[in-house]
Amino acid sequence: MAGAIILLLVLVAVAGLILTDNLIKKVVSLSILNSALVILFVWAGSLSGSEAPILLPGVLDIVDPLPQAVMLTAIVIGICLTAVALAIVLRIHKCYGTVSRRRLEELTKNDDG
Repeated sequence: MAGAIILLLVLVAVAGLILTDNLIKKVVSLSILNSALVILFVWAGSLSGSEAPILLPGVLDIVDPLPQAVMLTAIVIGICLTAVALAIVLRIHKCYGTVSRRRLEELTKNDDG
């Protein structure tokens, strides 16, 4: 079940990247893709054991904590990249008055020619 939800999130994110023309929606799609990959790694890491990684007497089958720790770093990096991308989109909107990719291509083609 979890694998199907992760796959659905990845498909929604890829569809958003390919089908939408709005740069803000593309940034949101990238954020959804990042979240789906984080969930995938945490889910895959949880399959290695059955107990929380707290060393108590008698607990032998613990979940590997390394994927969870690495994914915390990935979450922070994803949030920072999303913030930078939205700042760039805001700057583009201030300069060109649009966030449409096609309209930006038309405007920049006219600027070059």
